[in-house]
Amino acid sequence: MASTTRRLENLVSARKSLKISLEKSKALAFALEKAGPRLEEINQRLPSLEAAVRPIRAQKEALVAVGGHIDRAVGPAAAVLKVFDAVHGLEKSLLSDPRSDLPGYLSVLKRLEEALRFLADNCGLAIQWLEDIVEYLEDNSVADERYLSNLKNSLKTLRELQTDEERARLDGGLLYAALEKLEAEFRRLLMENSVPLPMSSSSGEQALIAPSPLPVPVIQKLQAIIERLTANNRLDKCISIYVEVRSSNVRASLQALNLDYLEISISEFNDVQSIEGYIAQWGKHLEFAVKHLFEAEYKLCNDVFEKIGLDIWMSCFAKIAAQAGILAFLQFGKTVTESKKDPIKLLKLLDIFASLNKLRLDFNRLFGGKACIEIQNLTRDLIKRVIEGACEIFWELLVQVELQRQAPPPSDGSVPRLVSFITDYCNRLLGDDYRPILTQVLVIQRSWKQEKFQERLLNDAILNIIKAIELNLETWSKGYEDTALSNIFMMNTHWHFYKHLKGTKLGDLLGDVWLREHEQYKEYYAAVYLRETWGKLPALLSREGLIMFSGGRATARDLVKKRLKAFNEAFDEMYKKQSNWVLSEKDLREKTCHLAVQAIVPVYRSYMQNYGPLVEQDASSSKYAKYTAQSLEKMLNSLFQQKPGKLGSFRSKTFNGKVNDVVKTPIRSSSTVM
Repeated sequence: MASTTRRLENLVSARKSLKISLEKSKALAFALEKAGPRLEEINQRLPSLEAAVRPIRAQKEALVAVGGHIDRAVGPAAAVLKVFDAVHGLEKSLLSDPRSDLPGYLSVLKRLEEALRFLADNCGLAIQWLEDIVEYLEDNSVADERYLSNLKNSLKTLRELQTDEERARLDGGLLYAALEKLEAEFRRLLMENSVPLPMSSSSGEQALIAPSPLPVPVIQKLQAIIERLTANNRLDKCISIYVEVRSSNVRASLQALNLDYLEISISEFNDVQSIEGYIAQWGKHLEFAVKHLFEAEYKLCNDVFEKIGLDIWMSCFAKIAAQAGILAFLQFGKTVTESKKDPIKLLKLLDIFASLNKLRLDFNRLFGGKACIEIQNLTRDLIKRVIEGACEIFWELLVQVELQRQAPPPSDGSVPRLVSFITDYCNRLLGDDYRPILTQVLVIQRSWKQEKFQERLLNDAILNIIKAIELNLETWSKGYEDTALSNIFMMNTHWHFYKHLKGTKLGDLLGDVWLREHEQYKEYYAAVYLRETWGKLPALLSREGLIMFSGGRATARDLVKKRLKAFNEAFDEMYKKQSNWVLSEKDLREKTCHLAVQAIVPVYRSYMQNYGPLVEQDASSSKYAKYTAQSLEKMLNSLFQQKPGKLGSFRSKTFNGKVNDVVKTPIRSSSTVM
């Protein structure tokens, strides 16, 4: 019984155990069914897992050493990445407008430059370390080949970016954008503070040095920008902007002066007289440009670019001067020297020389550097042309006067235009305005020939010209068929010499004796003229045979008629002939007319009072009693008047005569003005 009970218990226990085992088998089967896909996935990942655990199978020494290699490579790479992050952090500040806080902007830009220098210096090092660790991993088979291949491609791309051409991309173009903004701010500061300068009304001999045209704070900002642009190899662009803005400002100042005449070409005017007024303007405008505009630009270039160096700012100034218009001033002077020669041109050349000489020290100081070599060459060439042209015309004056000796004298006996012109012209050359300049020009020209100039050479040249004029007068006086007209001519010319040269520089040079001689010559020819003309008429009114007695009235009447007729015919002929003659000077004209009146009218009045009644009652009385004493006096006083349009003695401030107006023979020369 006991044994049966035990077997039954064993059976129940086995059944229970079997049931539990069956349930576990079912659960395991269910779990295996669910794990199938996962096992397939694991099976697919086994190669990569194998690669991942491959370093575990590497040699122990290689695994120990790889740690140090990785640490050395990661350190520089991490530092580079940190700086890249810092560069990115500067982007917002550098893309803002610099004008609001220029010092702050420049400070941030400087930090960017430092960061880029660090990257430029350390990227290569980081890449080298990374290349070393890749090489180590490859040599010791402690990394997957595909992984190493990807690393190699990445490092190759980084190495290519290290070239100079690509290095600028390290900041993603941020530096370039910042520099563009700085250049724009540089231009803005210049343009907003550049104002055209009006021409000064002051004409003093010593012009004050122009103050800097930009405020000090603006200059300081410009200098700070230049410093950063120079550090980034952008100085050329900076100078280009500066020259563009400042030269434009100078041109605006000059445009207000109406300088169109500077563009006149040699073909646009026939002679210097046509642009005479422009030459006077040229001197004033050039002085204003040099002493005020270019002086200011010279100082400003020095102030703005002084930290960069002398050569830089002098080159900058030279470009401004050339672009702003100094070359046009010099070209205008050259055009004047190329015009055809006449005496007026000599005075204008002396004016040009005086203007240049007045500015000589300024030119040497402003344009004396090697950067201004073009301006120097053009200036020297202009001065050479002016001096040689002036000397050539001056020394040819004598020849030109002599050439006119064969020309006919004035048909009306007036002062030849050549005489009035040359005397006034020589006076101007000897005057305080031109003598010092002409002397200096002659001295320079002689020095070029290694010859010494003496003061008497100028005086002798003038005296020789006057002597030639005197010889011309003698020759011309003999060219008249009518000796009376010849006397009028000599009266005119000798009185012109005396009256217009007395008290002048030329008169002082010729001397009082010379002047008195011409006064005496005038008196002599006046006396001869009067004797040979009007002085002959009173003799025609003879009283001989006119004794009033009974029975002789008819005879007396016939004699009076005959004598009045002869007088009238002689007077009419002489008056008609002389009515076209001219006495140029009013005082000489009035005195000569007065002497003629005194020679004729009193005699005629007395004659008519005594014998006029004999013919006045005659039917043909008007034929014989043709004139009254008053009508004769009026007619005589109307003689020798200057005709409208006739040139007189040029005693005016405007000196606009020229030998080519007076002479038909142009000035010739065997040499050309250089």
